[in-house]
Amino acid sequence: MEIAPELRYNRSMRRPNHKAPHRFDLLYRSDALQKMAQETLDLLIVGGGITGAGIALDAASRGLKVGLVEKGDFASGTSSRSTKLIHGGLRYLKNGELALVREVGKERAIVFKNAPHLVEPVPILLPLRRSGSLTPLATSLGLWVYDRLAQVKAEERRQMLTAAETLQRVPALDGQELLAGGLYVEYRTDDARLTLDIIKSAVRFGGRCVNYAQADEFIYTEKPLGKKTIEGVKVRDRIHGKTFDVRAKVVVNATGPWVDGIRQNDGATETKKLVLTKGIHIVVPREKLSIDQILYFDVSDGRMVFAIPRGRMTYIGTTDTVYEEHLDEPVATEADIDYLLAATREMFPKAQLSRADVATTWAGLRPLIFEPNKGPSELSRRDEVFISENGLISIAGGKLTGYRKMAERVLEVVIQRLAKLDRKSYPRQGITANIPLGFLPFSDPAEVGVLIGQLEEELTQNQGPPELAERWVRRYGRESEAVWEQANGNGNPSSQPEDFLRAELRHSIAHEMTVRPADFFVRRTGMLYFQPEEITEARIDWVTEELKTHHGSELLDWESEKKAVRDLLTSHWARNLD
Repeated sequence: MEIAPELRYNRSMRRPNHKAPHRFDLLYRSDALQKMAQETLDLLIVGGGITGAGIALDAASRGLKVGLVEKGDFASGTSSRSTKLIHGGLRYLKNGELALVREVGKERAIVFKNAPHLVEPVPILLPLRRSGSLTPLATSLGLWVYDRLAQVKAEERRQMLTAAETLQRVPALDGQELLAGGLYVEYRTDDARLTLDIIKSAVRFGGRCVNYAQADEFIYTEKPLGKKTIEGVKVRDRIHGKTFDVRAKVVVNATGPWVDGIRQNDGATETKKLVLTKGIHIVVPREKLSIDQILYFDVSDGRMVFAIPRGRMTYIGTTDTVYEEHLDEPVATEADIDYLLAATREMFPKAQLSRADVATTWAGLRPLIFEPNKGPSELSRRDEVFISENGLISIAGGKLTGYRKMAERVLEVVIQRLAKLDRKSYPRQGITANIPLGFLPFSDPAEVGVLIGQLEEELTQNQGPPELAERWVRRYGRESEAVWEQANGNGNPSSQPEDFLRAELRHSIAHEMTVRPADFFVRRTGMLYFQPEEITEARIDWVTEELKTHHGSELLDWESEKKAVRDLLTSHWARNLD
């Protein structure tokens, strides 16, 4: 697939040769679908979460003709509902999964290098209590082993704190219960935006990626003796209503919780299967649980829970329960919420959180590999590749942090299949460890702080809110400059919050394939989770009207789209419309 000259990757600069972000909108989307239907792809990926995105980038950067289709919005499943940490998984050390800890520990550093605007190193505190299951000696030893396995940088290695030092860091803890504390470093992220930046990078290398395009059924080539091989997918455009036959030499199923359903559509008979477990998070106002750093604490049933400050909110999670209900929109139940509230009260008795304090919630599903006689929390987070008799390649399991290595393992199988089909050589080694992410990636983490400072100065000079600088750079990276240009149209900047948000919306329509209001409120900005009180009726109205103006009044039932946002607010506990 030929890459446009202005988007061609310049290794000496470590970013594309242009200043404006690539157009990634409905026109691109329609063109990409048509072009996918006009040629035979090397690889078609079904699933636009972080796993599918990672596979698309790996394949496209090796020069393969790649397409990706996602039935909903990008990252609309598990990949926008995690704990939003790029972490090595300290608890997997307890389960003896040393290889997994070692691999994802190394991957943390790679993701930080390639997306420093989205991945930020942060200290995490393990408070050790008299009534808890963790002892200072065992914790110190465990963190020491973790540092070595994950090859943690010297300046980020663990520190053991006294009870007084721990209480000084987090006064909300119960000082009478404290024994000590363990401090180590992980990386905070925005999972949905990380997925989107990986998608953008795949597009930058010539991949064709579209949302709201559903794989309805497989296309097969009949072989002798009644055998058949997958040669493509019938893809239904859920926006414009058209159906396309997209043919590919190899098809990969990277649909997360839907992997088994897709495999069954292909007639899979393998005994391996998935177990879906649900993890929920609750979000409370920062003043209700006032902490200035992340905590990772044990509760009475032996599980570990995070409490993570973010902006004006603190979120708490997660649970781990077997899930057998509808896959498309899992929600937190009252029992789920009560469990996390009880766990939080146990650690922070002064806070006395109740259901009334919960501003919003989210729930995600983990597609884990079934293992006999193991409970949800005991199941391994390792990934596994399945190959059907008809040639469908499926991948399940894994962690957000390990997406790049998962992609490499899938590409090993894909390359073998392609080489056998075409009898020619394909690149055996991927290069994604050294590909910075996004349309306008950073070449060095230090550039993030520089850009925040520059944008903050411009906002201040133009009577804009300076706090927007960090939010925009952390959200859009270098593209935040384009958002500012949109807000600063014709040199007449506004100081109105709606105008700044409108600039974000217009940027996301043109450069992030935002189709529906929910795309913007949930995955492009995270407002549903961290600013639910700002999703007012008036704001739903004008965001929808803006999308209607850009996309056309006949594209969608816009009144239904407004209702969908209201329904999300209700189902996520955010009952705050005015």
